[in-house]
Amino acid sequence: MKKGLLVILSGPSGVGKGTVRQELMKDSSLHLWYSVSMTTRAMRPGEENGREYYFVTPEEFQKTLKEGGLLEHNHYVDHDYGTPKAKVEEMRQKGYNVLLEIDVNGAEQVMAALGKENVCSIFLLPPSFEELARRIKGRCTECDKVIAERLEQAKREIAKQSDYRYHVVNNDLDSCAKTIASIIRKEAAND
Repeated sequence: MKKGLLVILSGPSGVGKGTVRQELMKDSSLHLWYSVSMTTRAMRPGEENGREYYFVTPEEFQKTLKEGGLLEHNHYVDHDYGTPKAKVEEMRQKGYNVLLEIDVNGAEQVMAALGKENVCSIFLLPPSFEELARRIKGRCTECDKVIAERLEQAKREIAKQSDYRYHVVNNDLDSCAKTIASIIRKEAAND
């Protein structure tokens, strides 16, 4: 059986990574498996443990990190995030294209560890910075201080888009998902 791709979907907070990922997961022809990350942040309304994230205590997170159990990890806006390593490799060995929806720092770690040429890296861009700010503020899940921190971080992250093989603007969900699906198909055929 052919080993599956490792697909990184990254971009600034509020760009729509989660929404695009959900749309991609509907396409069974992509043979995707979504890698759920772990985090120390609190659940937002409507989230479920094991679906959006594995919500863990800081102590549990540090234990997993010390045991080498994370493919990547990051401390972002007062919380830790990371990708459990063993399950990613297991699913790739089973032939699934594993989709990592991770931040820029995590993507850099994965690309450095595995080599950029061994990862299908996709950077999701907003139509404009103003639209990104509107989306983040529209969530109504965070205080003004956190929103300001996310927007400053977004500026730094957008500046790193050249590190990625592909760049896709999330202006229209359907079009964006179709573009990314065609990228995954192309990469899987060439792998």
